[in-house]
Amino acid sequence: MKQPFCSTRSLEAVALACALAWIFPAIAQQPHKRVRRILTPQTRSRPVVHPEHIVVTGMSRASATLHPTGQTTYSAERSDFANRSAQSVADMMATVPGVTFLQGNGPRDTVVSVRGSGARQSYGLKNIQVTEDGFPMTQPDGTARADLIDPHAYEGVDVFQGPASTLYGNYAINGAINFRTRNGANIHGLELGSDFGSFGTFNNYMTIGAGNKSYDFMLFGSDVRGNGFIPNSRYNTSTENMRLRISLTPSDRLILKFVNNVTDTSLPLRLSLNQFRTNPYQNGCANAASAAAGCASVNLLTNGAYGAYQTTSPQQAGLGRFDRRTITGLRWEHDFDPRTTWRTQFTYDQRHIDQPTSTTAFVGPFNSYNVQTDLTNHGHVSRTPLTSFVGASFDYMDYGYQVYNLTPQGGATRGTLNSTSYGHQWNIGLRFQEDWQFAPRWHAVVGLGGTQSDVGAVETLYTHTESSTTQRDITVNRRFFQLAPEASLVYAPSQTLTLHTRVGTAYATPGYSSFFVTPQGTYGNNTQLKSETSLGFDLGAEWHPSPSLNIQATGFYEFYRNELVSQSAGVNTPAGSYTFNAPASQHRGVELGATWQPWRVALPGARLKLSYTYDNQIYTKYTEVLSNSTLARSFSRKGNLIPGVMPHFLDARVLYDQPDGWFQGLGAFAEVTWRSAFYIDNANILKAPSYALLNLEIHYDPPSRLGWIHRLHSYFEVQNVANLTYAAGATDISDTLLANGQQAGRDVLAAKTGSIYAGTPCAFFGGVRIRF
Repeated sequence: MKQPFCSTRSLEAVALACALAWIFPAIAQQPHKRVRRILTPQTRSRPVVHPEHIVVTGMSRASATLHPTGQTTYSAERSDFANRSAQSVADMMATVPGVTFLQGNGPRDTVVSVRGSGARQSYGLKNIQVTEDGFPMTQPDGTARADLIDPHAYEGVDVFQGPASTLYGNYAINGAINFRTRNGANIHGLELGSDFGSFGTFNNYMTIGAGNKSYDFMLFGSDVRGNGFIPNSRYNTSTENMRLRISLTPSDRLILKFVNNVTDTSLPLRLSLNQFRTNPYQNGCANAASAAAGCASVNLLTNGAYGAYQTTSPQQAGLGRFDRRTITGLRWEHDFDPRTTWRTQFTYDQRHIDQPTSTTAFVGPFNSYNVQTDLTNHGHVSRTPLTSFVGASFDYMDYGYQVYNLTPQGGATRGTLNSTSYGHQWNIGLRFQEDWQFAPRWHAVVGLGGTQSDVGAVETLYTHTESSTTQRDITVNRRFFQLAPEASLVYAPSQTLTLHTRVGTAYATPGYSSFFVTPQGTYGNNTQLKSETSLGFDLGAEWHPSPSLNIQATGFYEFYRNELVSQSAGVNTPAGSYTFNAPASQHRGVELGATWQPWRVALPGARLKLSYTYDNQIYTKYTEVLSNSTLARSFSRKGNLIPGVMPHFLDARVLYDQPDGWFQGLGAFAEVTWRSAFYIDNANILKAPSYALLNLEIHYDPPSRLGWIHRLHSYFEVQNVANLTYAAGATDISDTLLANGQQAGRDVLAAKTGSIYAGTPCAFFGGVRIRF
C-alpha cells in the first residue's frame, strides 16, 4: 500500500573497582598509513618498520585497532557516508559485506547483525563486541546499542568478522566492530552543519578539532529531532562525543574519551504481517476504541495492579523510551623502547533506562567498570619479525531495575510494582598472541584467550490481588570458564594478491534474565544453561590487479553449539517459555566487496561499489516443544533455516565526483539496496518480505579556487525513490500448536503481532555544512 509522500508538498523542511585487566589493546590516536586489515601484522602500537609489509593501501587512518592477523575485516570510510543524510549507523555501514540492519526500538536504535549475530533481537547489537577509538562500548552483559552513534562524528568503522573471543573476550561470538572518530588535526577548526527533510527531521551539529605533534582534540555535539512517519514516533536525541590525546613525553601519551547520549522517543507497536499489509504506517490508530483496520494496541490493567484490562493505543498509553548513556574512559600508553609498548585504560559506563514499551515500564541503572592492560613487543626470531602480545582485562557491571505495570491513564503512568531484579556480572581473563612473519610473503598467527565470568542476581516477583500482595524471591548464581584458541595464515604471492585463512573460536555466556524460568515453565533457578560457543573457518582473498579495481572476497563456515533460544515449557505453565541450549547449528556463506573505476582515464570520477553477502544458517540438531492449553508436542527443526537471518543482501552504488574543470567538486550517486525474504519462525512457515530500494544523492564541495565558498558543503538526497512499502524491522515470532496437535499454518502466524515495523516512505533530505 503506497502513500503519496513523494509529492512536492511532502517537503516538510528544505534548506570496579580497578583490577588488572585483559586484552583490549589501547588504540594509539596517531595518523599513519592504512594497512589493509586482513593482510598485515597487528597494528597494536605506533608503526614499527619491518623488513617487508605485505600490502599497504596508502589511505590515512586515525587510529590503529587490535585484531587478529588473517581475520576477515571490512571497513567503511567517511567518504562512504559523509555526503548523505547519514542519520544512523545503518547509513555508515551499508557498504560493509556481512553486515545487515533491522529497525530497532527508536529512530537510531538499529539492530546491527554481523553474519547473523543478534538476529533474534529486537534492539541493539548482540554477540559482537563494540569499541570506539579502542574504548569498550559493550557492557559486561553483552549489551550495546546504536543510539550513541551520530555518523557525522566519525572517520570510519572497521568490522572484524567471525569468532573473535581470543582477543575480544566474552560475547565476540560473531566478531567485533570498532568505530573511529575524526582526527582533530584534520578538522583544524570549527564545523557547523544542519540536516533537514521529510517528517520534520532536523539535525543540528557542531564539530571542533585541533591538533599537532603534542595533542589532538575532537569535540562533537548534535541534536536531532523529528516527527517520524508512523504515529507515536516523535523523537529528540542529543549526543556529545569527545576525544583528547596528549603527548606527555616522547614515550608517554594520555587519551581521554567521553560519550553522552540522551534518547527521548515515543514508540509505536510492532505489527503482524497482516496488519503491515493492511495499514503499514498505522494511520488512524490514535484511539483504540475507534481505530482503523490494521492497528496495533496493548491491553493494560485498568487499576494497574490486577483485574480487568483496557485496550489502548500506543499514543493513549504513552509508550516510549527515555534513556541516557554516559561513557568516560582514560588510557595511558608508554613506550619502554621503540619496539615495546604498554597500555592501560579504565572506562566507566552508565546506562540508565526508562522504557514503557508495552504493558510494563522497565526502569533502572546499569553501571559498568572496565580495566584493561596489555603489552606489545615487536621483536625477531633470527631475522624474521615476531610481534608478541599479552593482555589482561576485568569488567564489572552492577544493576538494579524495577518493572511496573502500566495503567491506561496515559503518559506512561505507572501502576504497582510487577518485579525487581538486582545483580551483577563480571568477566576477568588473560590472552596472548604471536604474529610471526616467518618468510617475506608469509605470516602465521597463533593465540589463546580465556575468560572467567560470574553472573549473580536476585529477582523478586509481586502478585497483587484485591486483598493482598505477595512476593517471591529467586536467587541465581553461576560461573563460567571459557577458552578460545585461534590460528591464521596470510600469504601474498604478489603485490596484487593476498590470501588468508583462519580458524577462530568464541563464546557467549547466558544473560542474567535467562536464569529465572525453569524448563518446567515455573519461576525458579535455570542455572544449568551452558555458554553458546562457535568454531569458524574463513578462507579469503584480496585482489587488486590494477589501480582501478579492488576485490575482497571471503567464504566462511562456522559451527555453533548450545545456541541460546527460547521455547515453550509445556501446557498451562506459569511462565510460558524458558531459555535453553539448542545443541547444534551451522552458519556458512560468502562475502564480497568490490570497487571499480571502469573508465580511469576517460572518466576518472566514475566508480562502481558493490557489497554482497550470502548467509545460509541452519539448525543441525534442535527439537522444539510447542504447547497449547491441553497438550504439548515436540518438532524437529533439523535442517531448518535459522529465523531472522537474511540469506541475501546487496548494496550497489554508481558514484561520480567531478575532479576538475568548471564543475569540480560536484558529485552524485545512485544506490540500490536489496534484501531477500527471510523466515521469522523456527518452523520456516512465515517470511518477512523482500525489498529493493533506490536512493539518489547529489552533493557539492566547492574547490579551493573559489575562496570562502570552498568552506561550504551541501547535499540533497531522495530515499526510497519508488515509494516502496517495505518491512524495515521484523523480529521472530513463535510457532503455534493447534487443538488437533498440528502446527498452525501461515494464516495463523501472519496474524501474530509484535514483529514488523514499516520502513521509510519516499523521503527528501538536504544538508549544509560550513567550515571555519
